[in-house]
Amino acid sequence: RVAVFERDGQYQLYIDDMQPDGTGALSLAFEQLKEKLAKEGLFDAERKKPIPAYPERVGVVTSPTGAAIRDIINVISRRFPLAELILCPVAVQGEYAAPQIKNAIELFNECNAADVLIVGRGGGSVEELWAFNEEIVARAVAASEIPVISAVGHETDFTICDFVADLRAPTPSAAAELAVPDSFQQQEMLASFTRRIGGAVYEKIADERANVELKKATLKRLSPQNYIDSLRVRCDRASMMMDSAVRNSFALKSKEFASVCAKLDALSPLKILARGYGVASKGGRIVSDVSSLEKGDLINLKLSNGEAECEVREIRG
Repeated sequence: RVAVFERDGQYQLYIDDMQPDGTGALSLAFEQLKEKLAKEGLFDAERKKPIPAYPERVGVVTSPTGAAIRDIINVISRRFPLAELILCPVAVQGEYAAPQIKNAIELFNECNAADVLIVGRGGGSVEELWAFNEEIVARAVAASEIPVISAVGHETDFTICDFVADLRAPTPSAAAELAVPDSFQQQEMLASFTRRIGGAVYEKIADERANVELKKATLKRLSPQNYIDSLRVRCDRASMMMDSAVRNSFALKSKEFASVCAKLDALSPLKILARGYGVASKGGRIVSDVSSLEKGDLINLKLSNGEAECEVREIRG
C-alpha cells in the first residue's frame, strides 16, 4: 500500500507479504509440492515397486525428436536387443507437456503395454524441466502399476517426478541401463554357470559311479551265487574226503578180510582133508572118541574127494 509523507512530499510503500518472482517462485512451488506429497507418503520407500530384471517391453514417455530417445534406443539395442521398445511421444516442455505426460503414463497402464516405464527428457533449464514438477505428473507416476524410472535432465537436476518414481536415473542413458540387463554380461554369467554346473554334474556322476562300483563289489561279495559256489566247493572237498576215506576204509577192510580168509582157509577142514586126513561120523555126529564106537558099527568116512561107508571090525585104545 502507498502512503504520502506530506511535509517532505515523499511516497512510502508498505509491504505485508513478499514472494520471489521467476526462478524463485518456481523453487517455492517446488518445495511446497514436495512437502505436500511427502506428507501423503508418495515418496516412501515402502511403496516403491521393484524394476523387473528381464523386461520384455520397455515403455518410454518422452519427446520423439530429443536426444533422450536416441540415447535410450542406443543403450537398449546394445545391452538387451531382445527387449521391445515402445515409445509414446509427448511434449516435454510448455503448457501441454504435463497433461500429455500424465495421459501417456495412464495409457500404458490401461493397455498394460510395458513391463517398465522410462519417463523423462534431456537436460534444460528449470523452466524447461518444469513439466516433471507438475502435480498431475507426480500423481500419475505414483498411481502407475507399471514400475517407473524417472530420467529427467542431468545428474544434478532433481524433479518431483524423481522423488515419486520407483527409481531415479541421473540421465536417460542411465535409465536405459537400469531398465534392462547387459546381455553380454548375462551370457558370460550363463557360460560360467554352465561350466560350474557341468563340473558339478561330472563330479556327481564320478561319485555315483564309484558308489555303484562299491555297491556292485558288496553285492558280489554277498551274492547268493557266491554262497552257493562256496558251498559247492565245500561239498566237492567233502565228497573227495569221503571218497578217499571210503577207499582207504575199503582197502583196509579188504586187507583184514583177506587175512581172515587166509586164516579161515588155513583152518578149513577141507585143507586138512586135502593133506590125507578124514572125518568120521556116525549117525550124523562126528566121531571124536573111539569109546563111542563098537565093533560092527557102520561109520561114514569123509575124505577130500568123497565119502566111504566103513564097518568097525576092531577097536584099539
